Amino acid sequence: MALAVLAASCGDAKKEEATIIGKHDIKIENGLMTPEVLWSFGRIGGVNVSPDGKKIVYTVSYYSVPENKSNSEIFVMNADGSDKKQITRTPYREAAPKWMNDNEYIAFLSNESGSMQLWKMKADGSGRKQLTDREGGLSDYAFSPDESKLLFVADVKYGERVVDKYPDLPKANARIVDDLMYRHWDEWVETVPHPLYADFDGDKISNERDILEGEPYESPMKPFGGIEQLAWSPDGKTIAYTCRKKTGLEYALTTNSDIYFYSLETGKTENKTEGMMGYDVNPVFSPDGKWLAWESMERDGYESDKNRLFLMNIATGAKKDLSKDFPESVHSLAWTADSKSVYFTSCVKALTQIYRADIETAKVTKVTEGVHDYLSVIPAGERLIATRQSMSKPSEIYSVNPVSGEATEISFENKDILAQLQMGKVEERWVKTTDGKQMLTWVVYPPNFDPSKEYPALLYCQGGPQNTISQFWSYRWNIQLMAANDYIIVLPNRRGVPGFGMEWLEQISGDYGGQNMKDYLSAIDDVAKESYVDSDRLGCVGASYGGFSVYWLAGHHDKRFKAFIAHNGMFNFHQKYLTTEELFFANWDLGGPFWDKDNKKAQKSYTYSPHLYVDKWDTPILVIVGEKDFRVPSLQGMAAFNAAVIRGIPAEMLVFPDENHWVTRPQNAILWQRTFFGWLDKWLK
Repeated sequence: MALAVLAASCGDAKKEEATIIGKHDIKIENGLMTPEVLWSFGRIGGVNVSPDGKKIVYTVSYYSVPENKSNSEIFVMNADGSDKKQITRTPYREAAPKWMNDNEYIAFLSNESGSMQLWKMKADGSGRKQLTDREGGLSDYAFSPDESKLLFVADVKYGERVVDKYPDLPKANARIVDDLMYRHWDEWVETVPHPLYADFDGDKISNERDILEGEPYESPMKPFGGIEQLAWSPDGKTIAYTCRKKTGLEYALTTNSDIYFYSLETGKTENKTEGMMGYDVNPVFSPDGKWLAWESMERDGYESDKNRLFLMNIATGAKKDLSKDFPESVHSLAWTADSKSVYFTSCVKALTQIYRADIETAKVTKVTEGVHDYLSVIPAGERLIATRQSMSKPSEIYSVNPVSGEATEISFENKDILAQLQMGKVEERWVKTTDGKQMLTWVVYPPNFDPSKEYPALLYCQGGPQNTISQFWSYRWNIQLMAANDYIIVLPNRRGVPGFGMEWLEQISGDYGGQNMKDYLSAIDDVAKESYVDSDRLGCVGASYGGFSVYWLAGHHDKRFKAFIAHNGMFNFHQKYLTTEELFFANWDLGGPFWDKDNKKAQKSYTYSPHLYVDKWDTPILVIVGEKDFRVPSLQGMAAFNAAVIRGIPAEMLVFPDENHWVTRPQNAILWQRTFFGWLDKWLK
């Protein structure tokens, strides 16, 4: 679909005001996914259930390619999906809607006044009123159970500026750095989020207090932590918060975060997970106030350790691992109303389902089945409200029977678009690896697949490296979009991904160029034997660790592939170790710094650095980088591109000055996809 057509489809939403972005009314003539169609989907988020369990509020984000931005609006509906209404339609961003105790009013964040502030309105969208007017705004919030107080997250200053040290140089454009981590993911660290609370009288806040009392720590933890890392006790007397109370080099070397209790009555703080050395995050109090559940990893420095469901008896302080006999990681904890069980999601064998753990017996029951991924779960009376996606469908809201697991879609945000699209078949395939194990590999076929024809095939290399290729839906690495371009996509869950046991997960550490690379080749070789695959037209693509995989395979593929694409991949391990930020990751997976000659794991790891094998490169390669990527700095990709050009290998580089480890802006994303398929079509068709 041309941009001009997409611009026209936004017309109705812009009649009220030029900057309003609304739902796209598009017509798809050939039934095939395109980048423009992909960016017309509404994206559901912020799902919240009313206290009486009868209503749901949520947001939908819409994107405008011509205006190169997005906006989010608020919707409400009954818990059975009936009486769905859009209650905001503004040029402002609305986010984090939450029902208030009366089941009639909804609190939410909006940037209508400039910065994100707290507002409220009735469930029909009327009576809109601003509740806060803080300098700098706030990023998320949670009312105390009786709504007499407001817990919220706001940024506070971190470190000293040049102008602080030299007031007579106010126009000096520089930073003075004396420790790590001075930048993180995509920002120079000049602020950190803090949890604050204030009195609330229903219309405004007062008497604001910083729970950390100015300490130089972050809570919630960047870059991904939000309000889920904070929690009110049911009696409103305690705030639990997640924090890694370290700074500088020490912060860069550890994952040892803890759960702290802050008493509103005494102002005192107590570390409730002291001595537990890995990530401890996302505390959730039981409704009866007797228990605290949270997600816990055992080992310091290992960000991909098993995520356990831990439980603490608040009266005695006794702790137990409720998931001790459950083999995989748990996420998205939610208590049952009777405080006897905890719902969670877990990815097992590349499918993410809802489970329930009984706190007395530690018995874990699987609630749902099917080829999909559940992303969240919220108990709502006699049902569960959950979000779910798959490789063939973006996230929608479902009502789930907690006994039978039967799920009924209730949001239907993208029904009209999906009804016009032909999706490629998603097939589960088990491939024998070189060491005799079975590996789950997804194979996705073109929408109008004809087994009598020959198709080019793409090997998709997963990032992480400890990320399962489950039933994910992506707005960049969209598998159905790849298939719609007449490619067969091969997606192996190679060594190093969760969902197949800890041995499978942990084998990859220290062995980046080893067994998992053999797994990749086993998968593509197995599929390439099929009569409908043209083995002379194979491509290999990936980002992050997947980008590293592309660089590594470029020097070790024995002429299997005819085209490579690497996005934000690691190319030179030696340089990467000294230019990334979270050093705990490199220390765990690579074994430590390259100068530690007595460390056998590290010395082996650095032999897998792709830059050492450029002399064996022989295949056209597209390199993509984001200059705001501080996790895998853009010079990694630039070095790879330069090496290819110097060696006379056909190469192209796509550089995004304003993107980080991902690509988030609509026009940048469509440029990414056009460049991606342009390169593949040039060399594989």
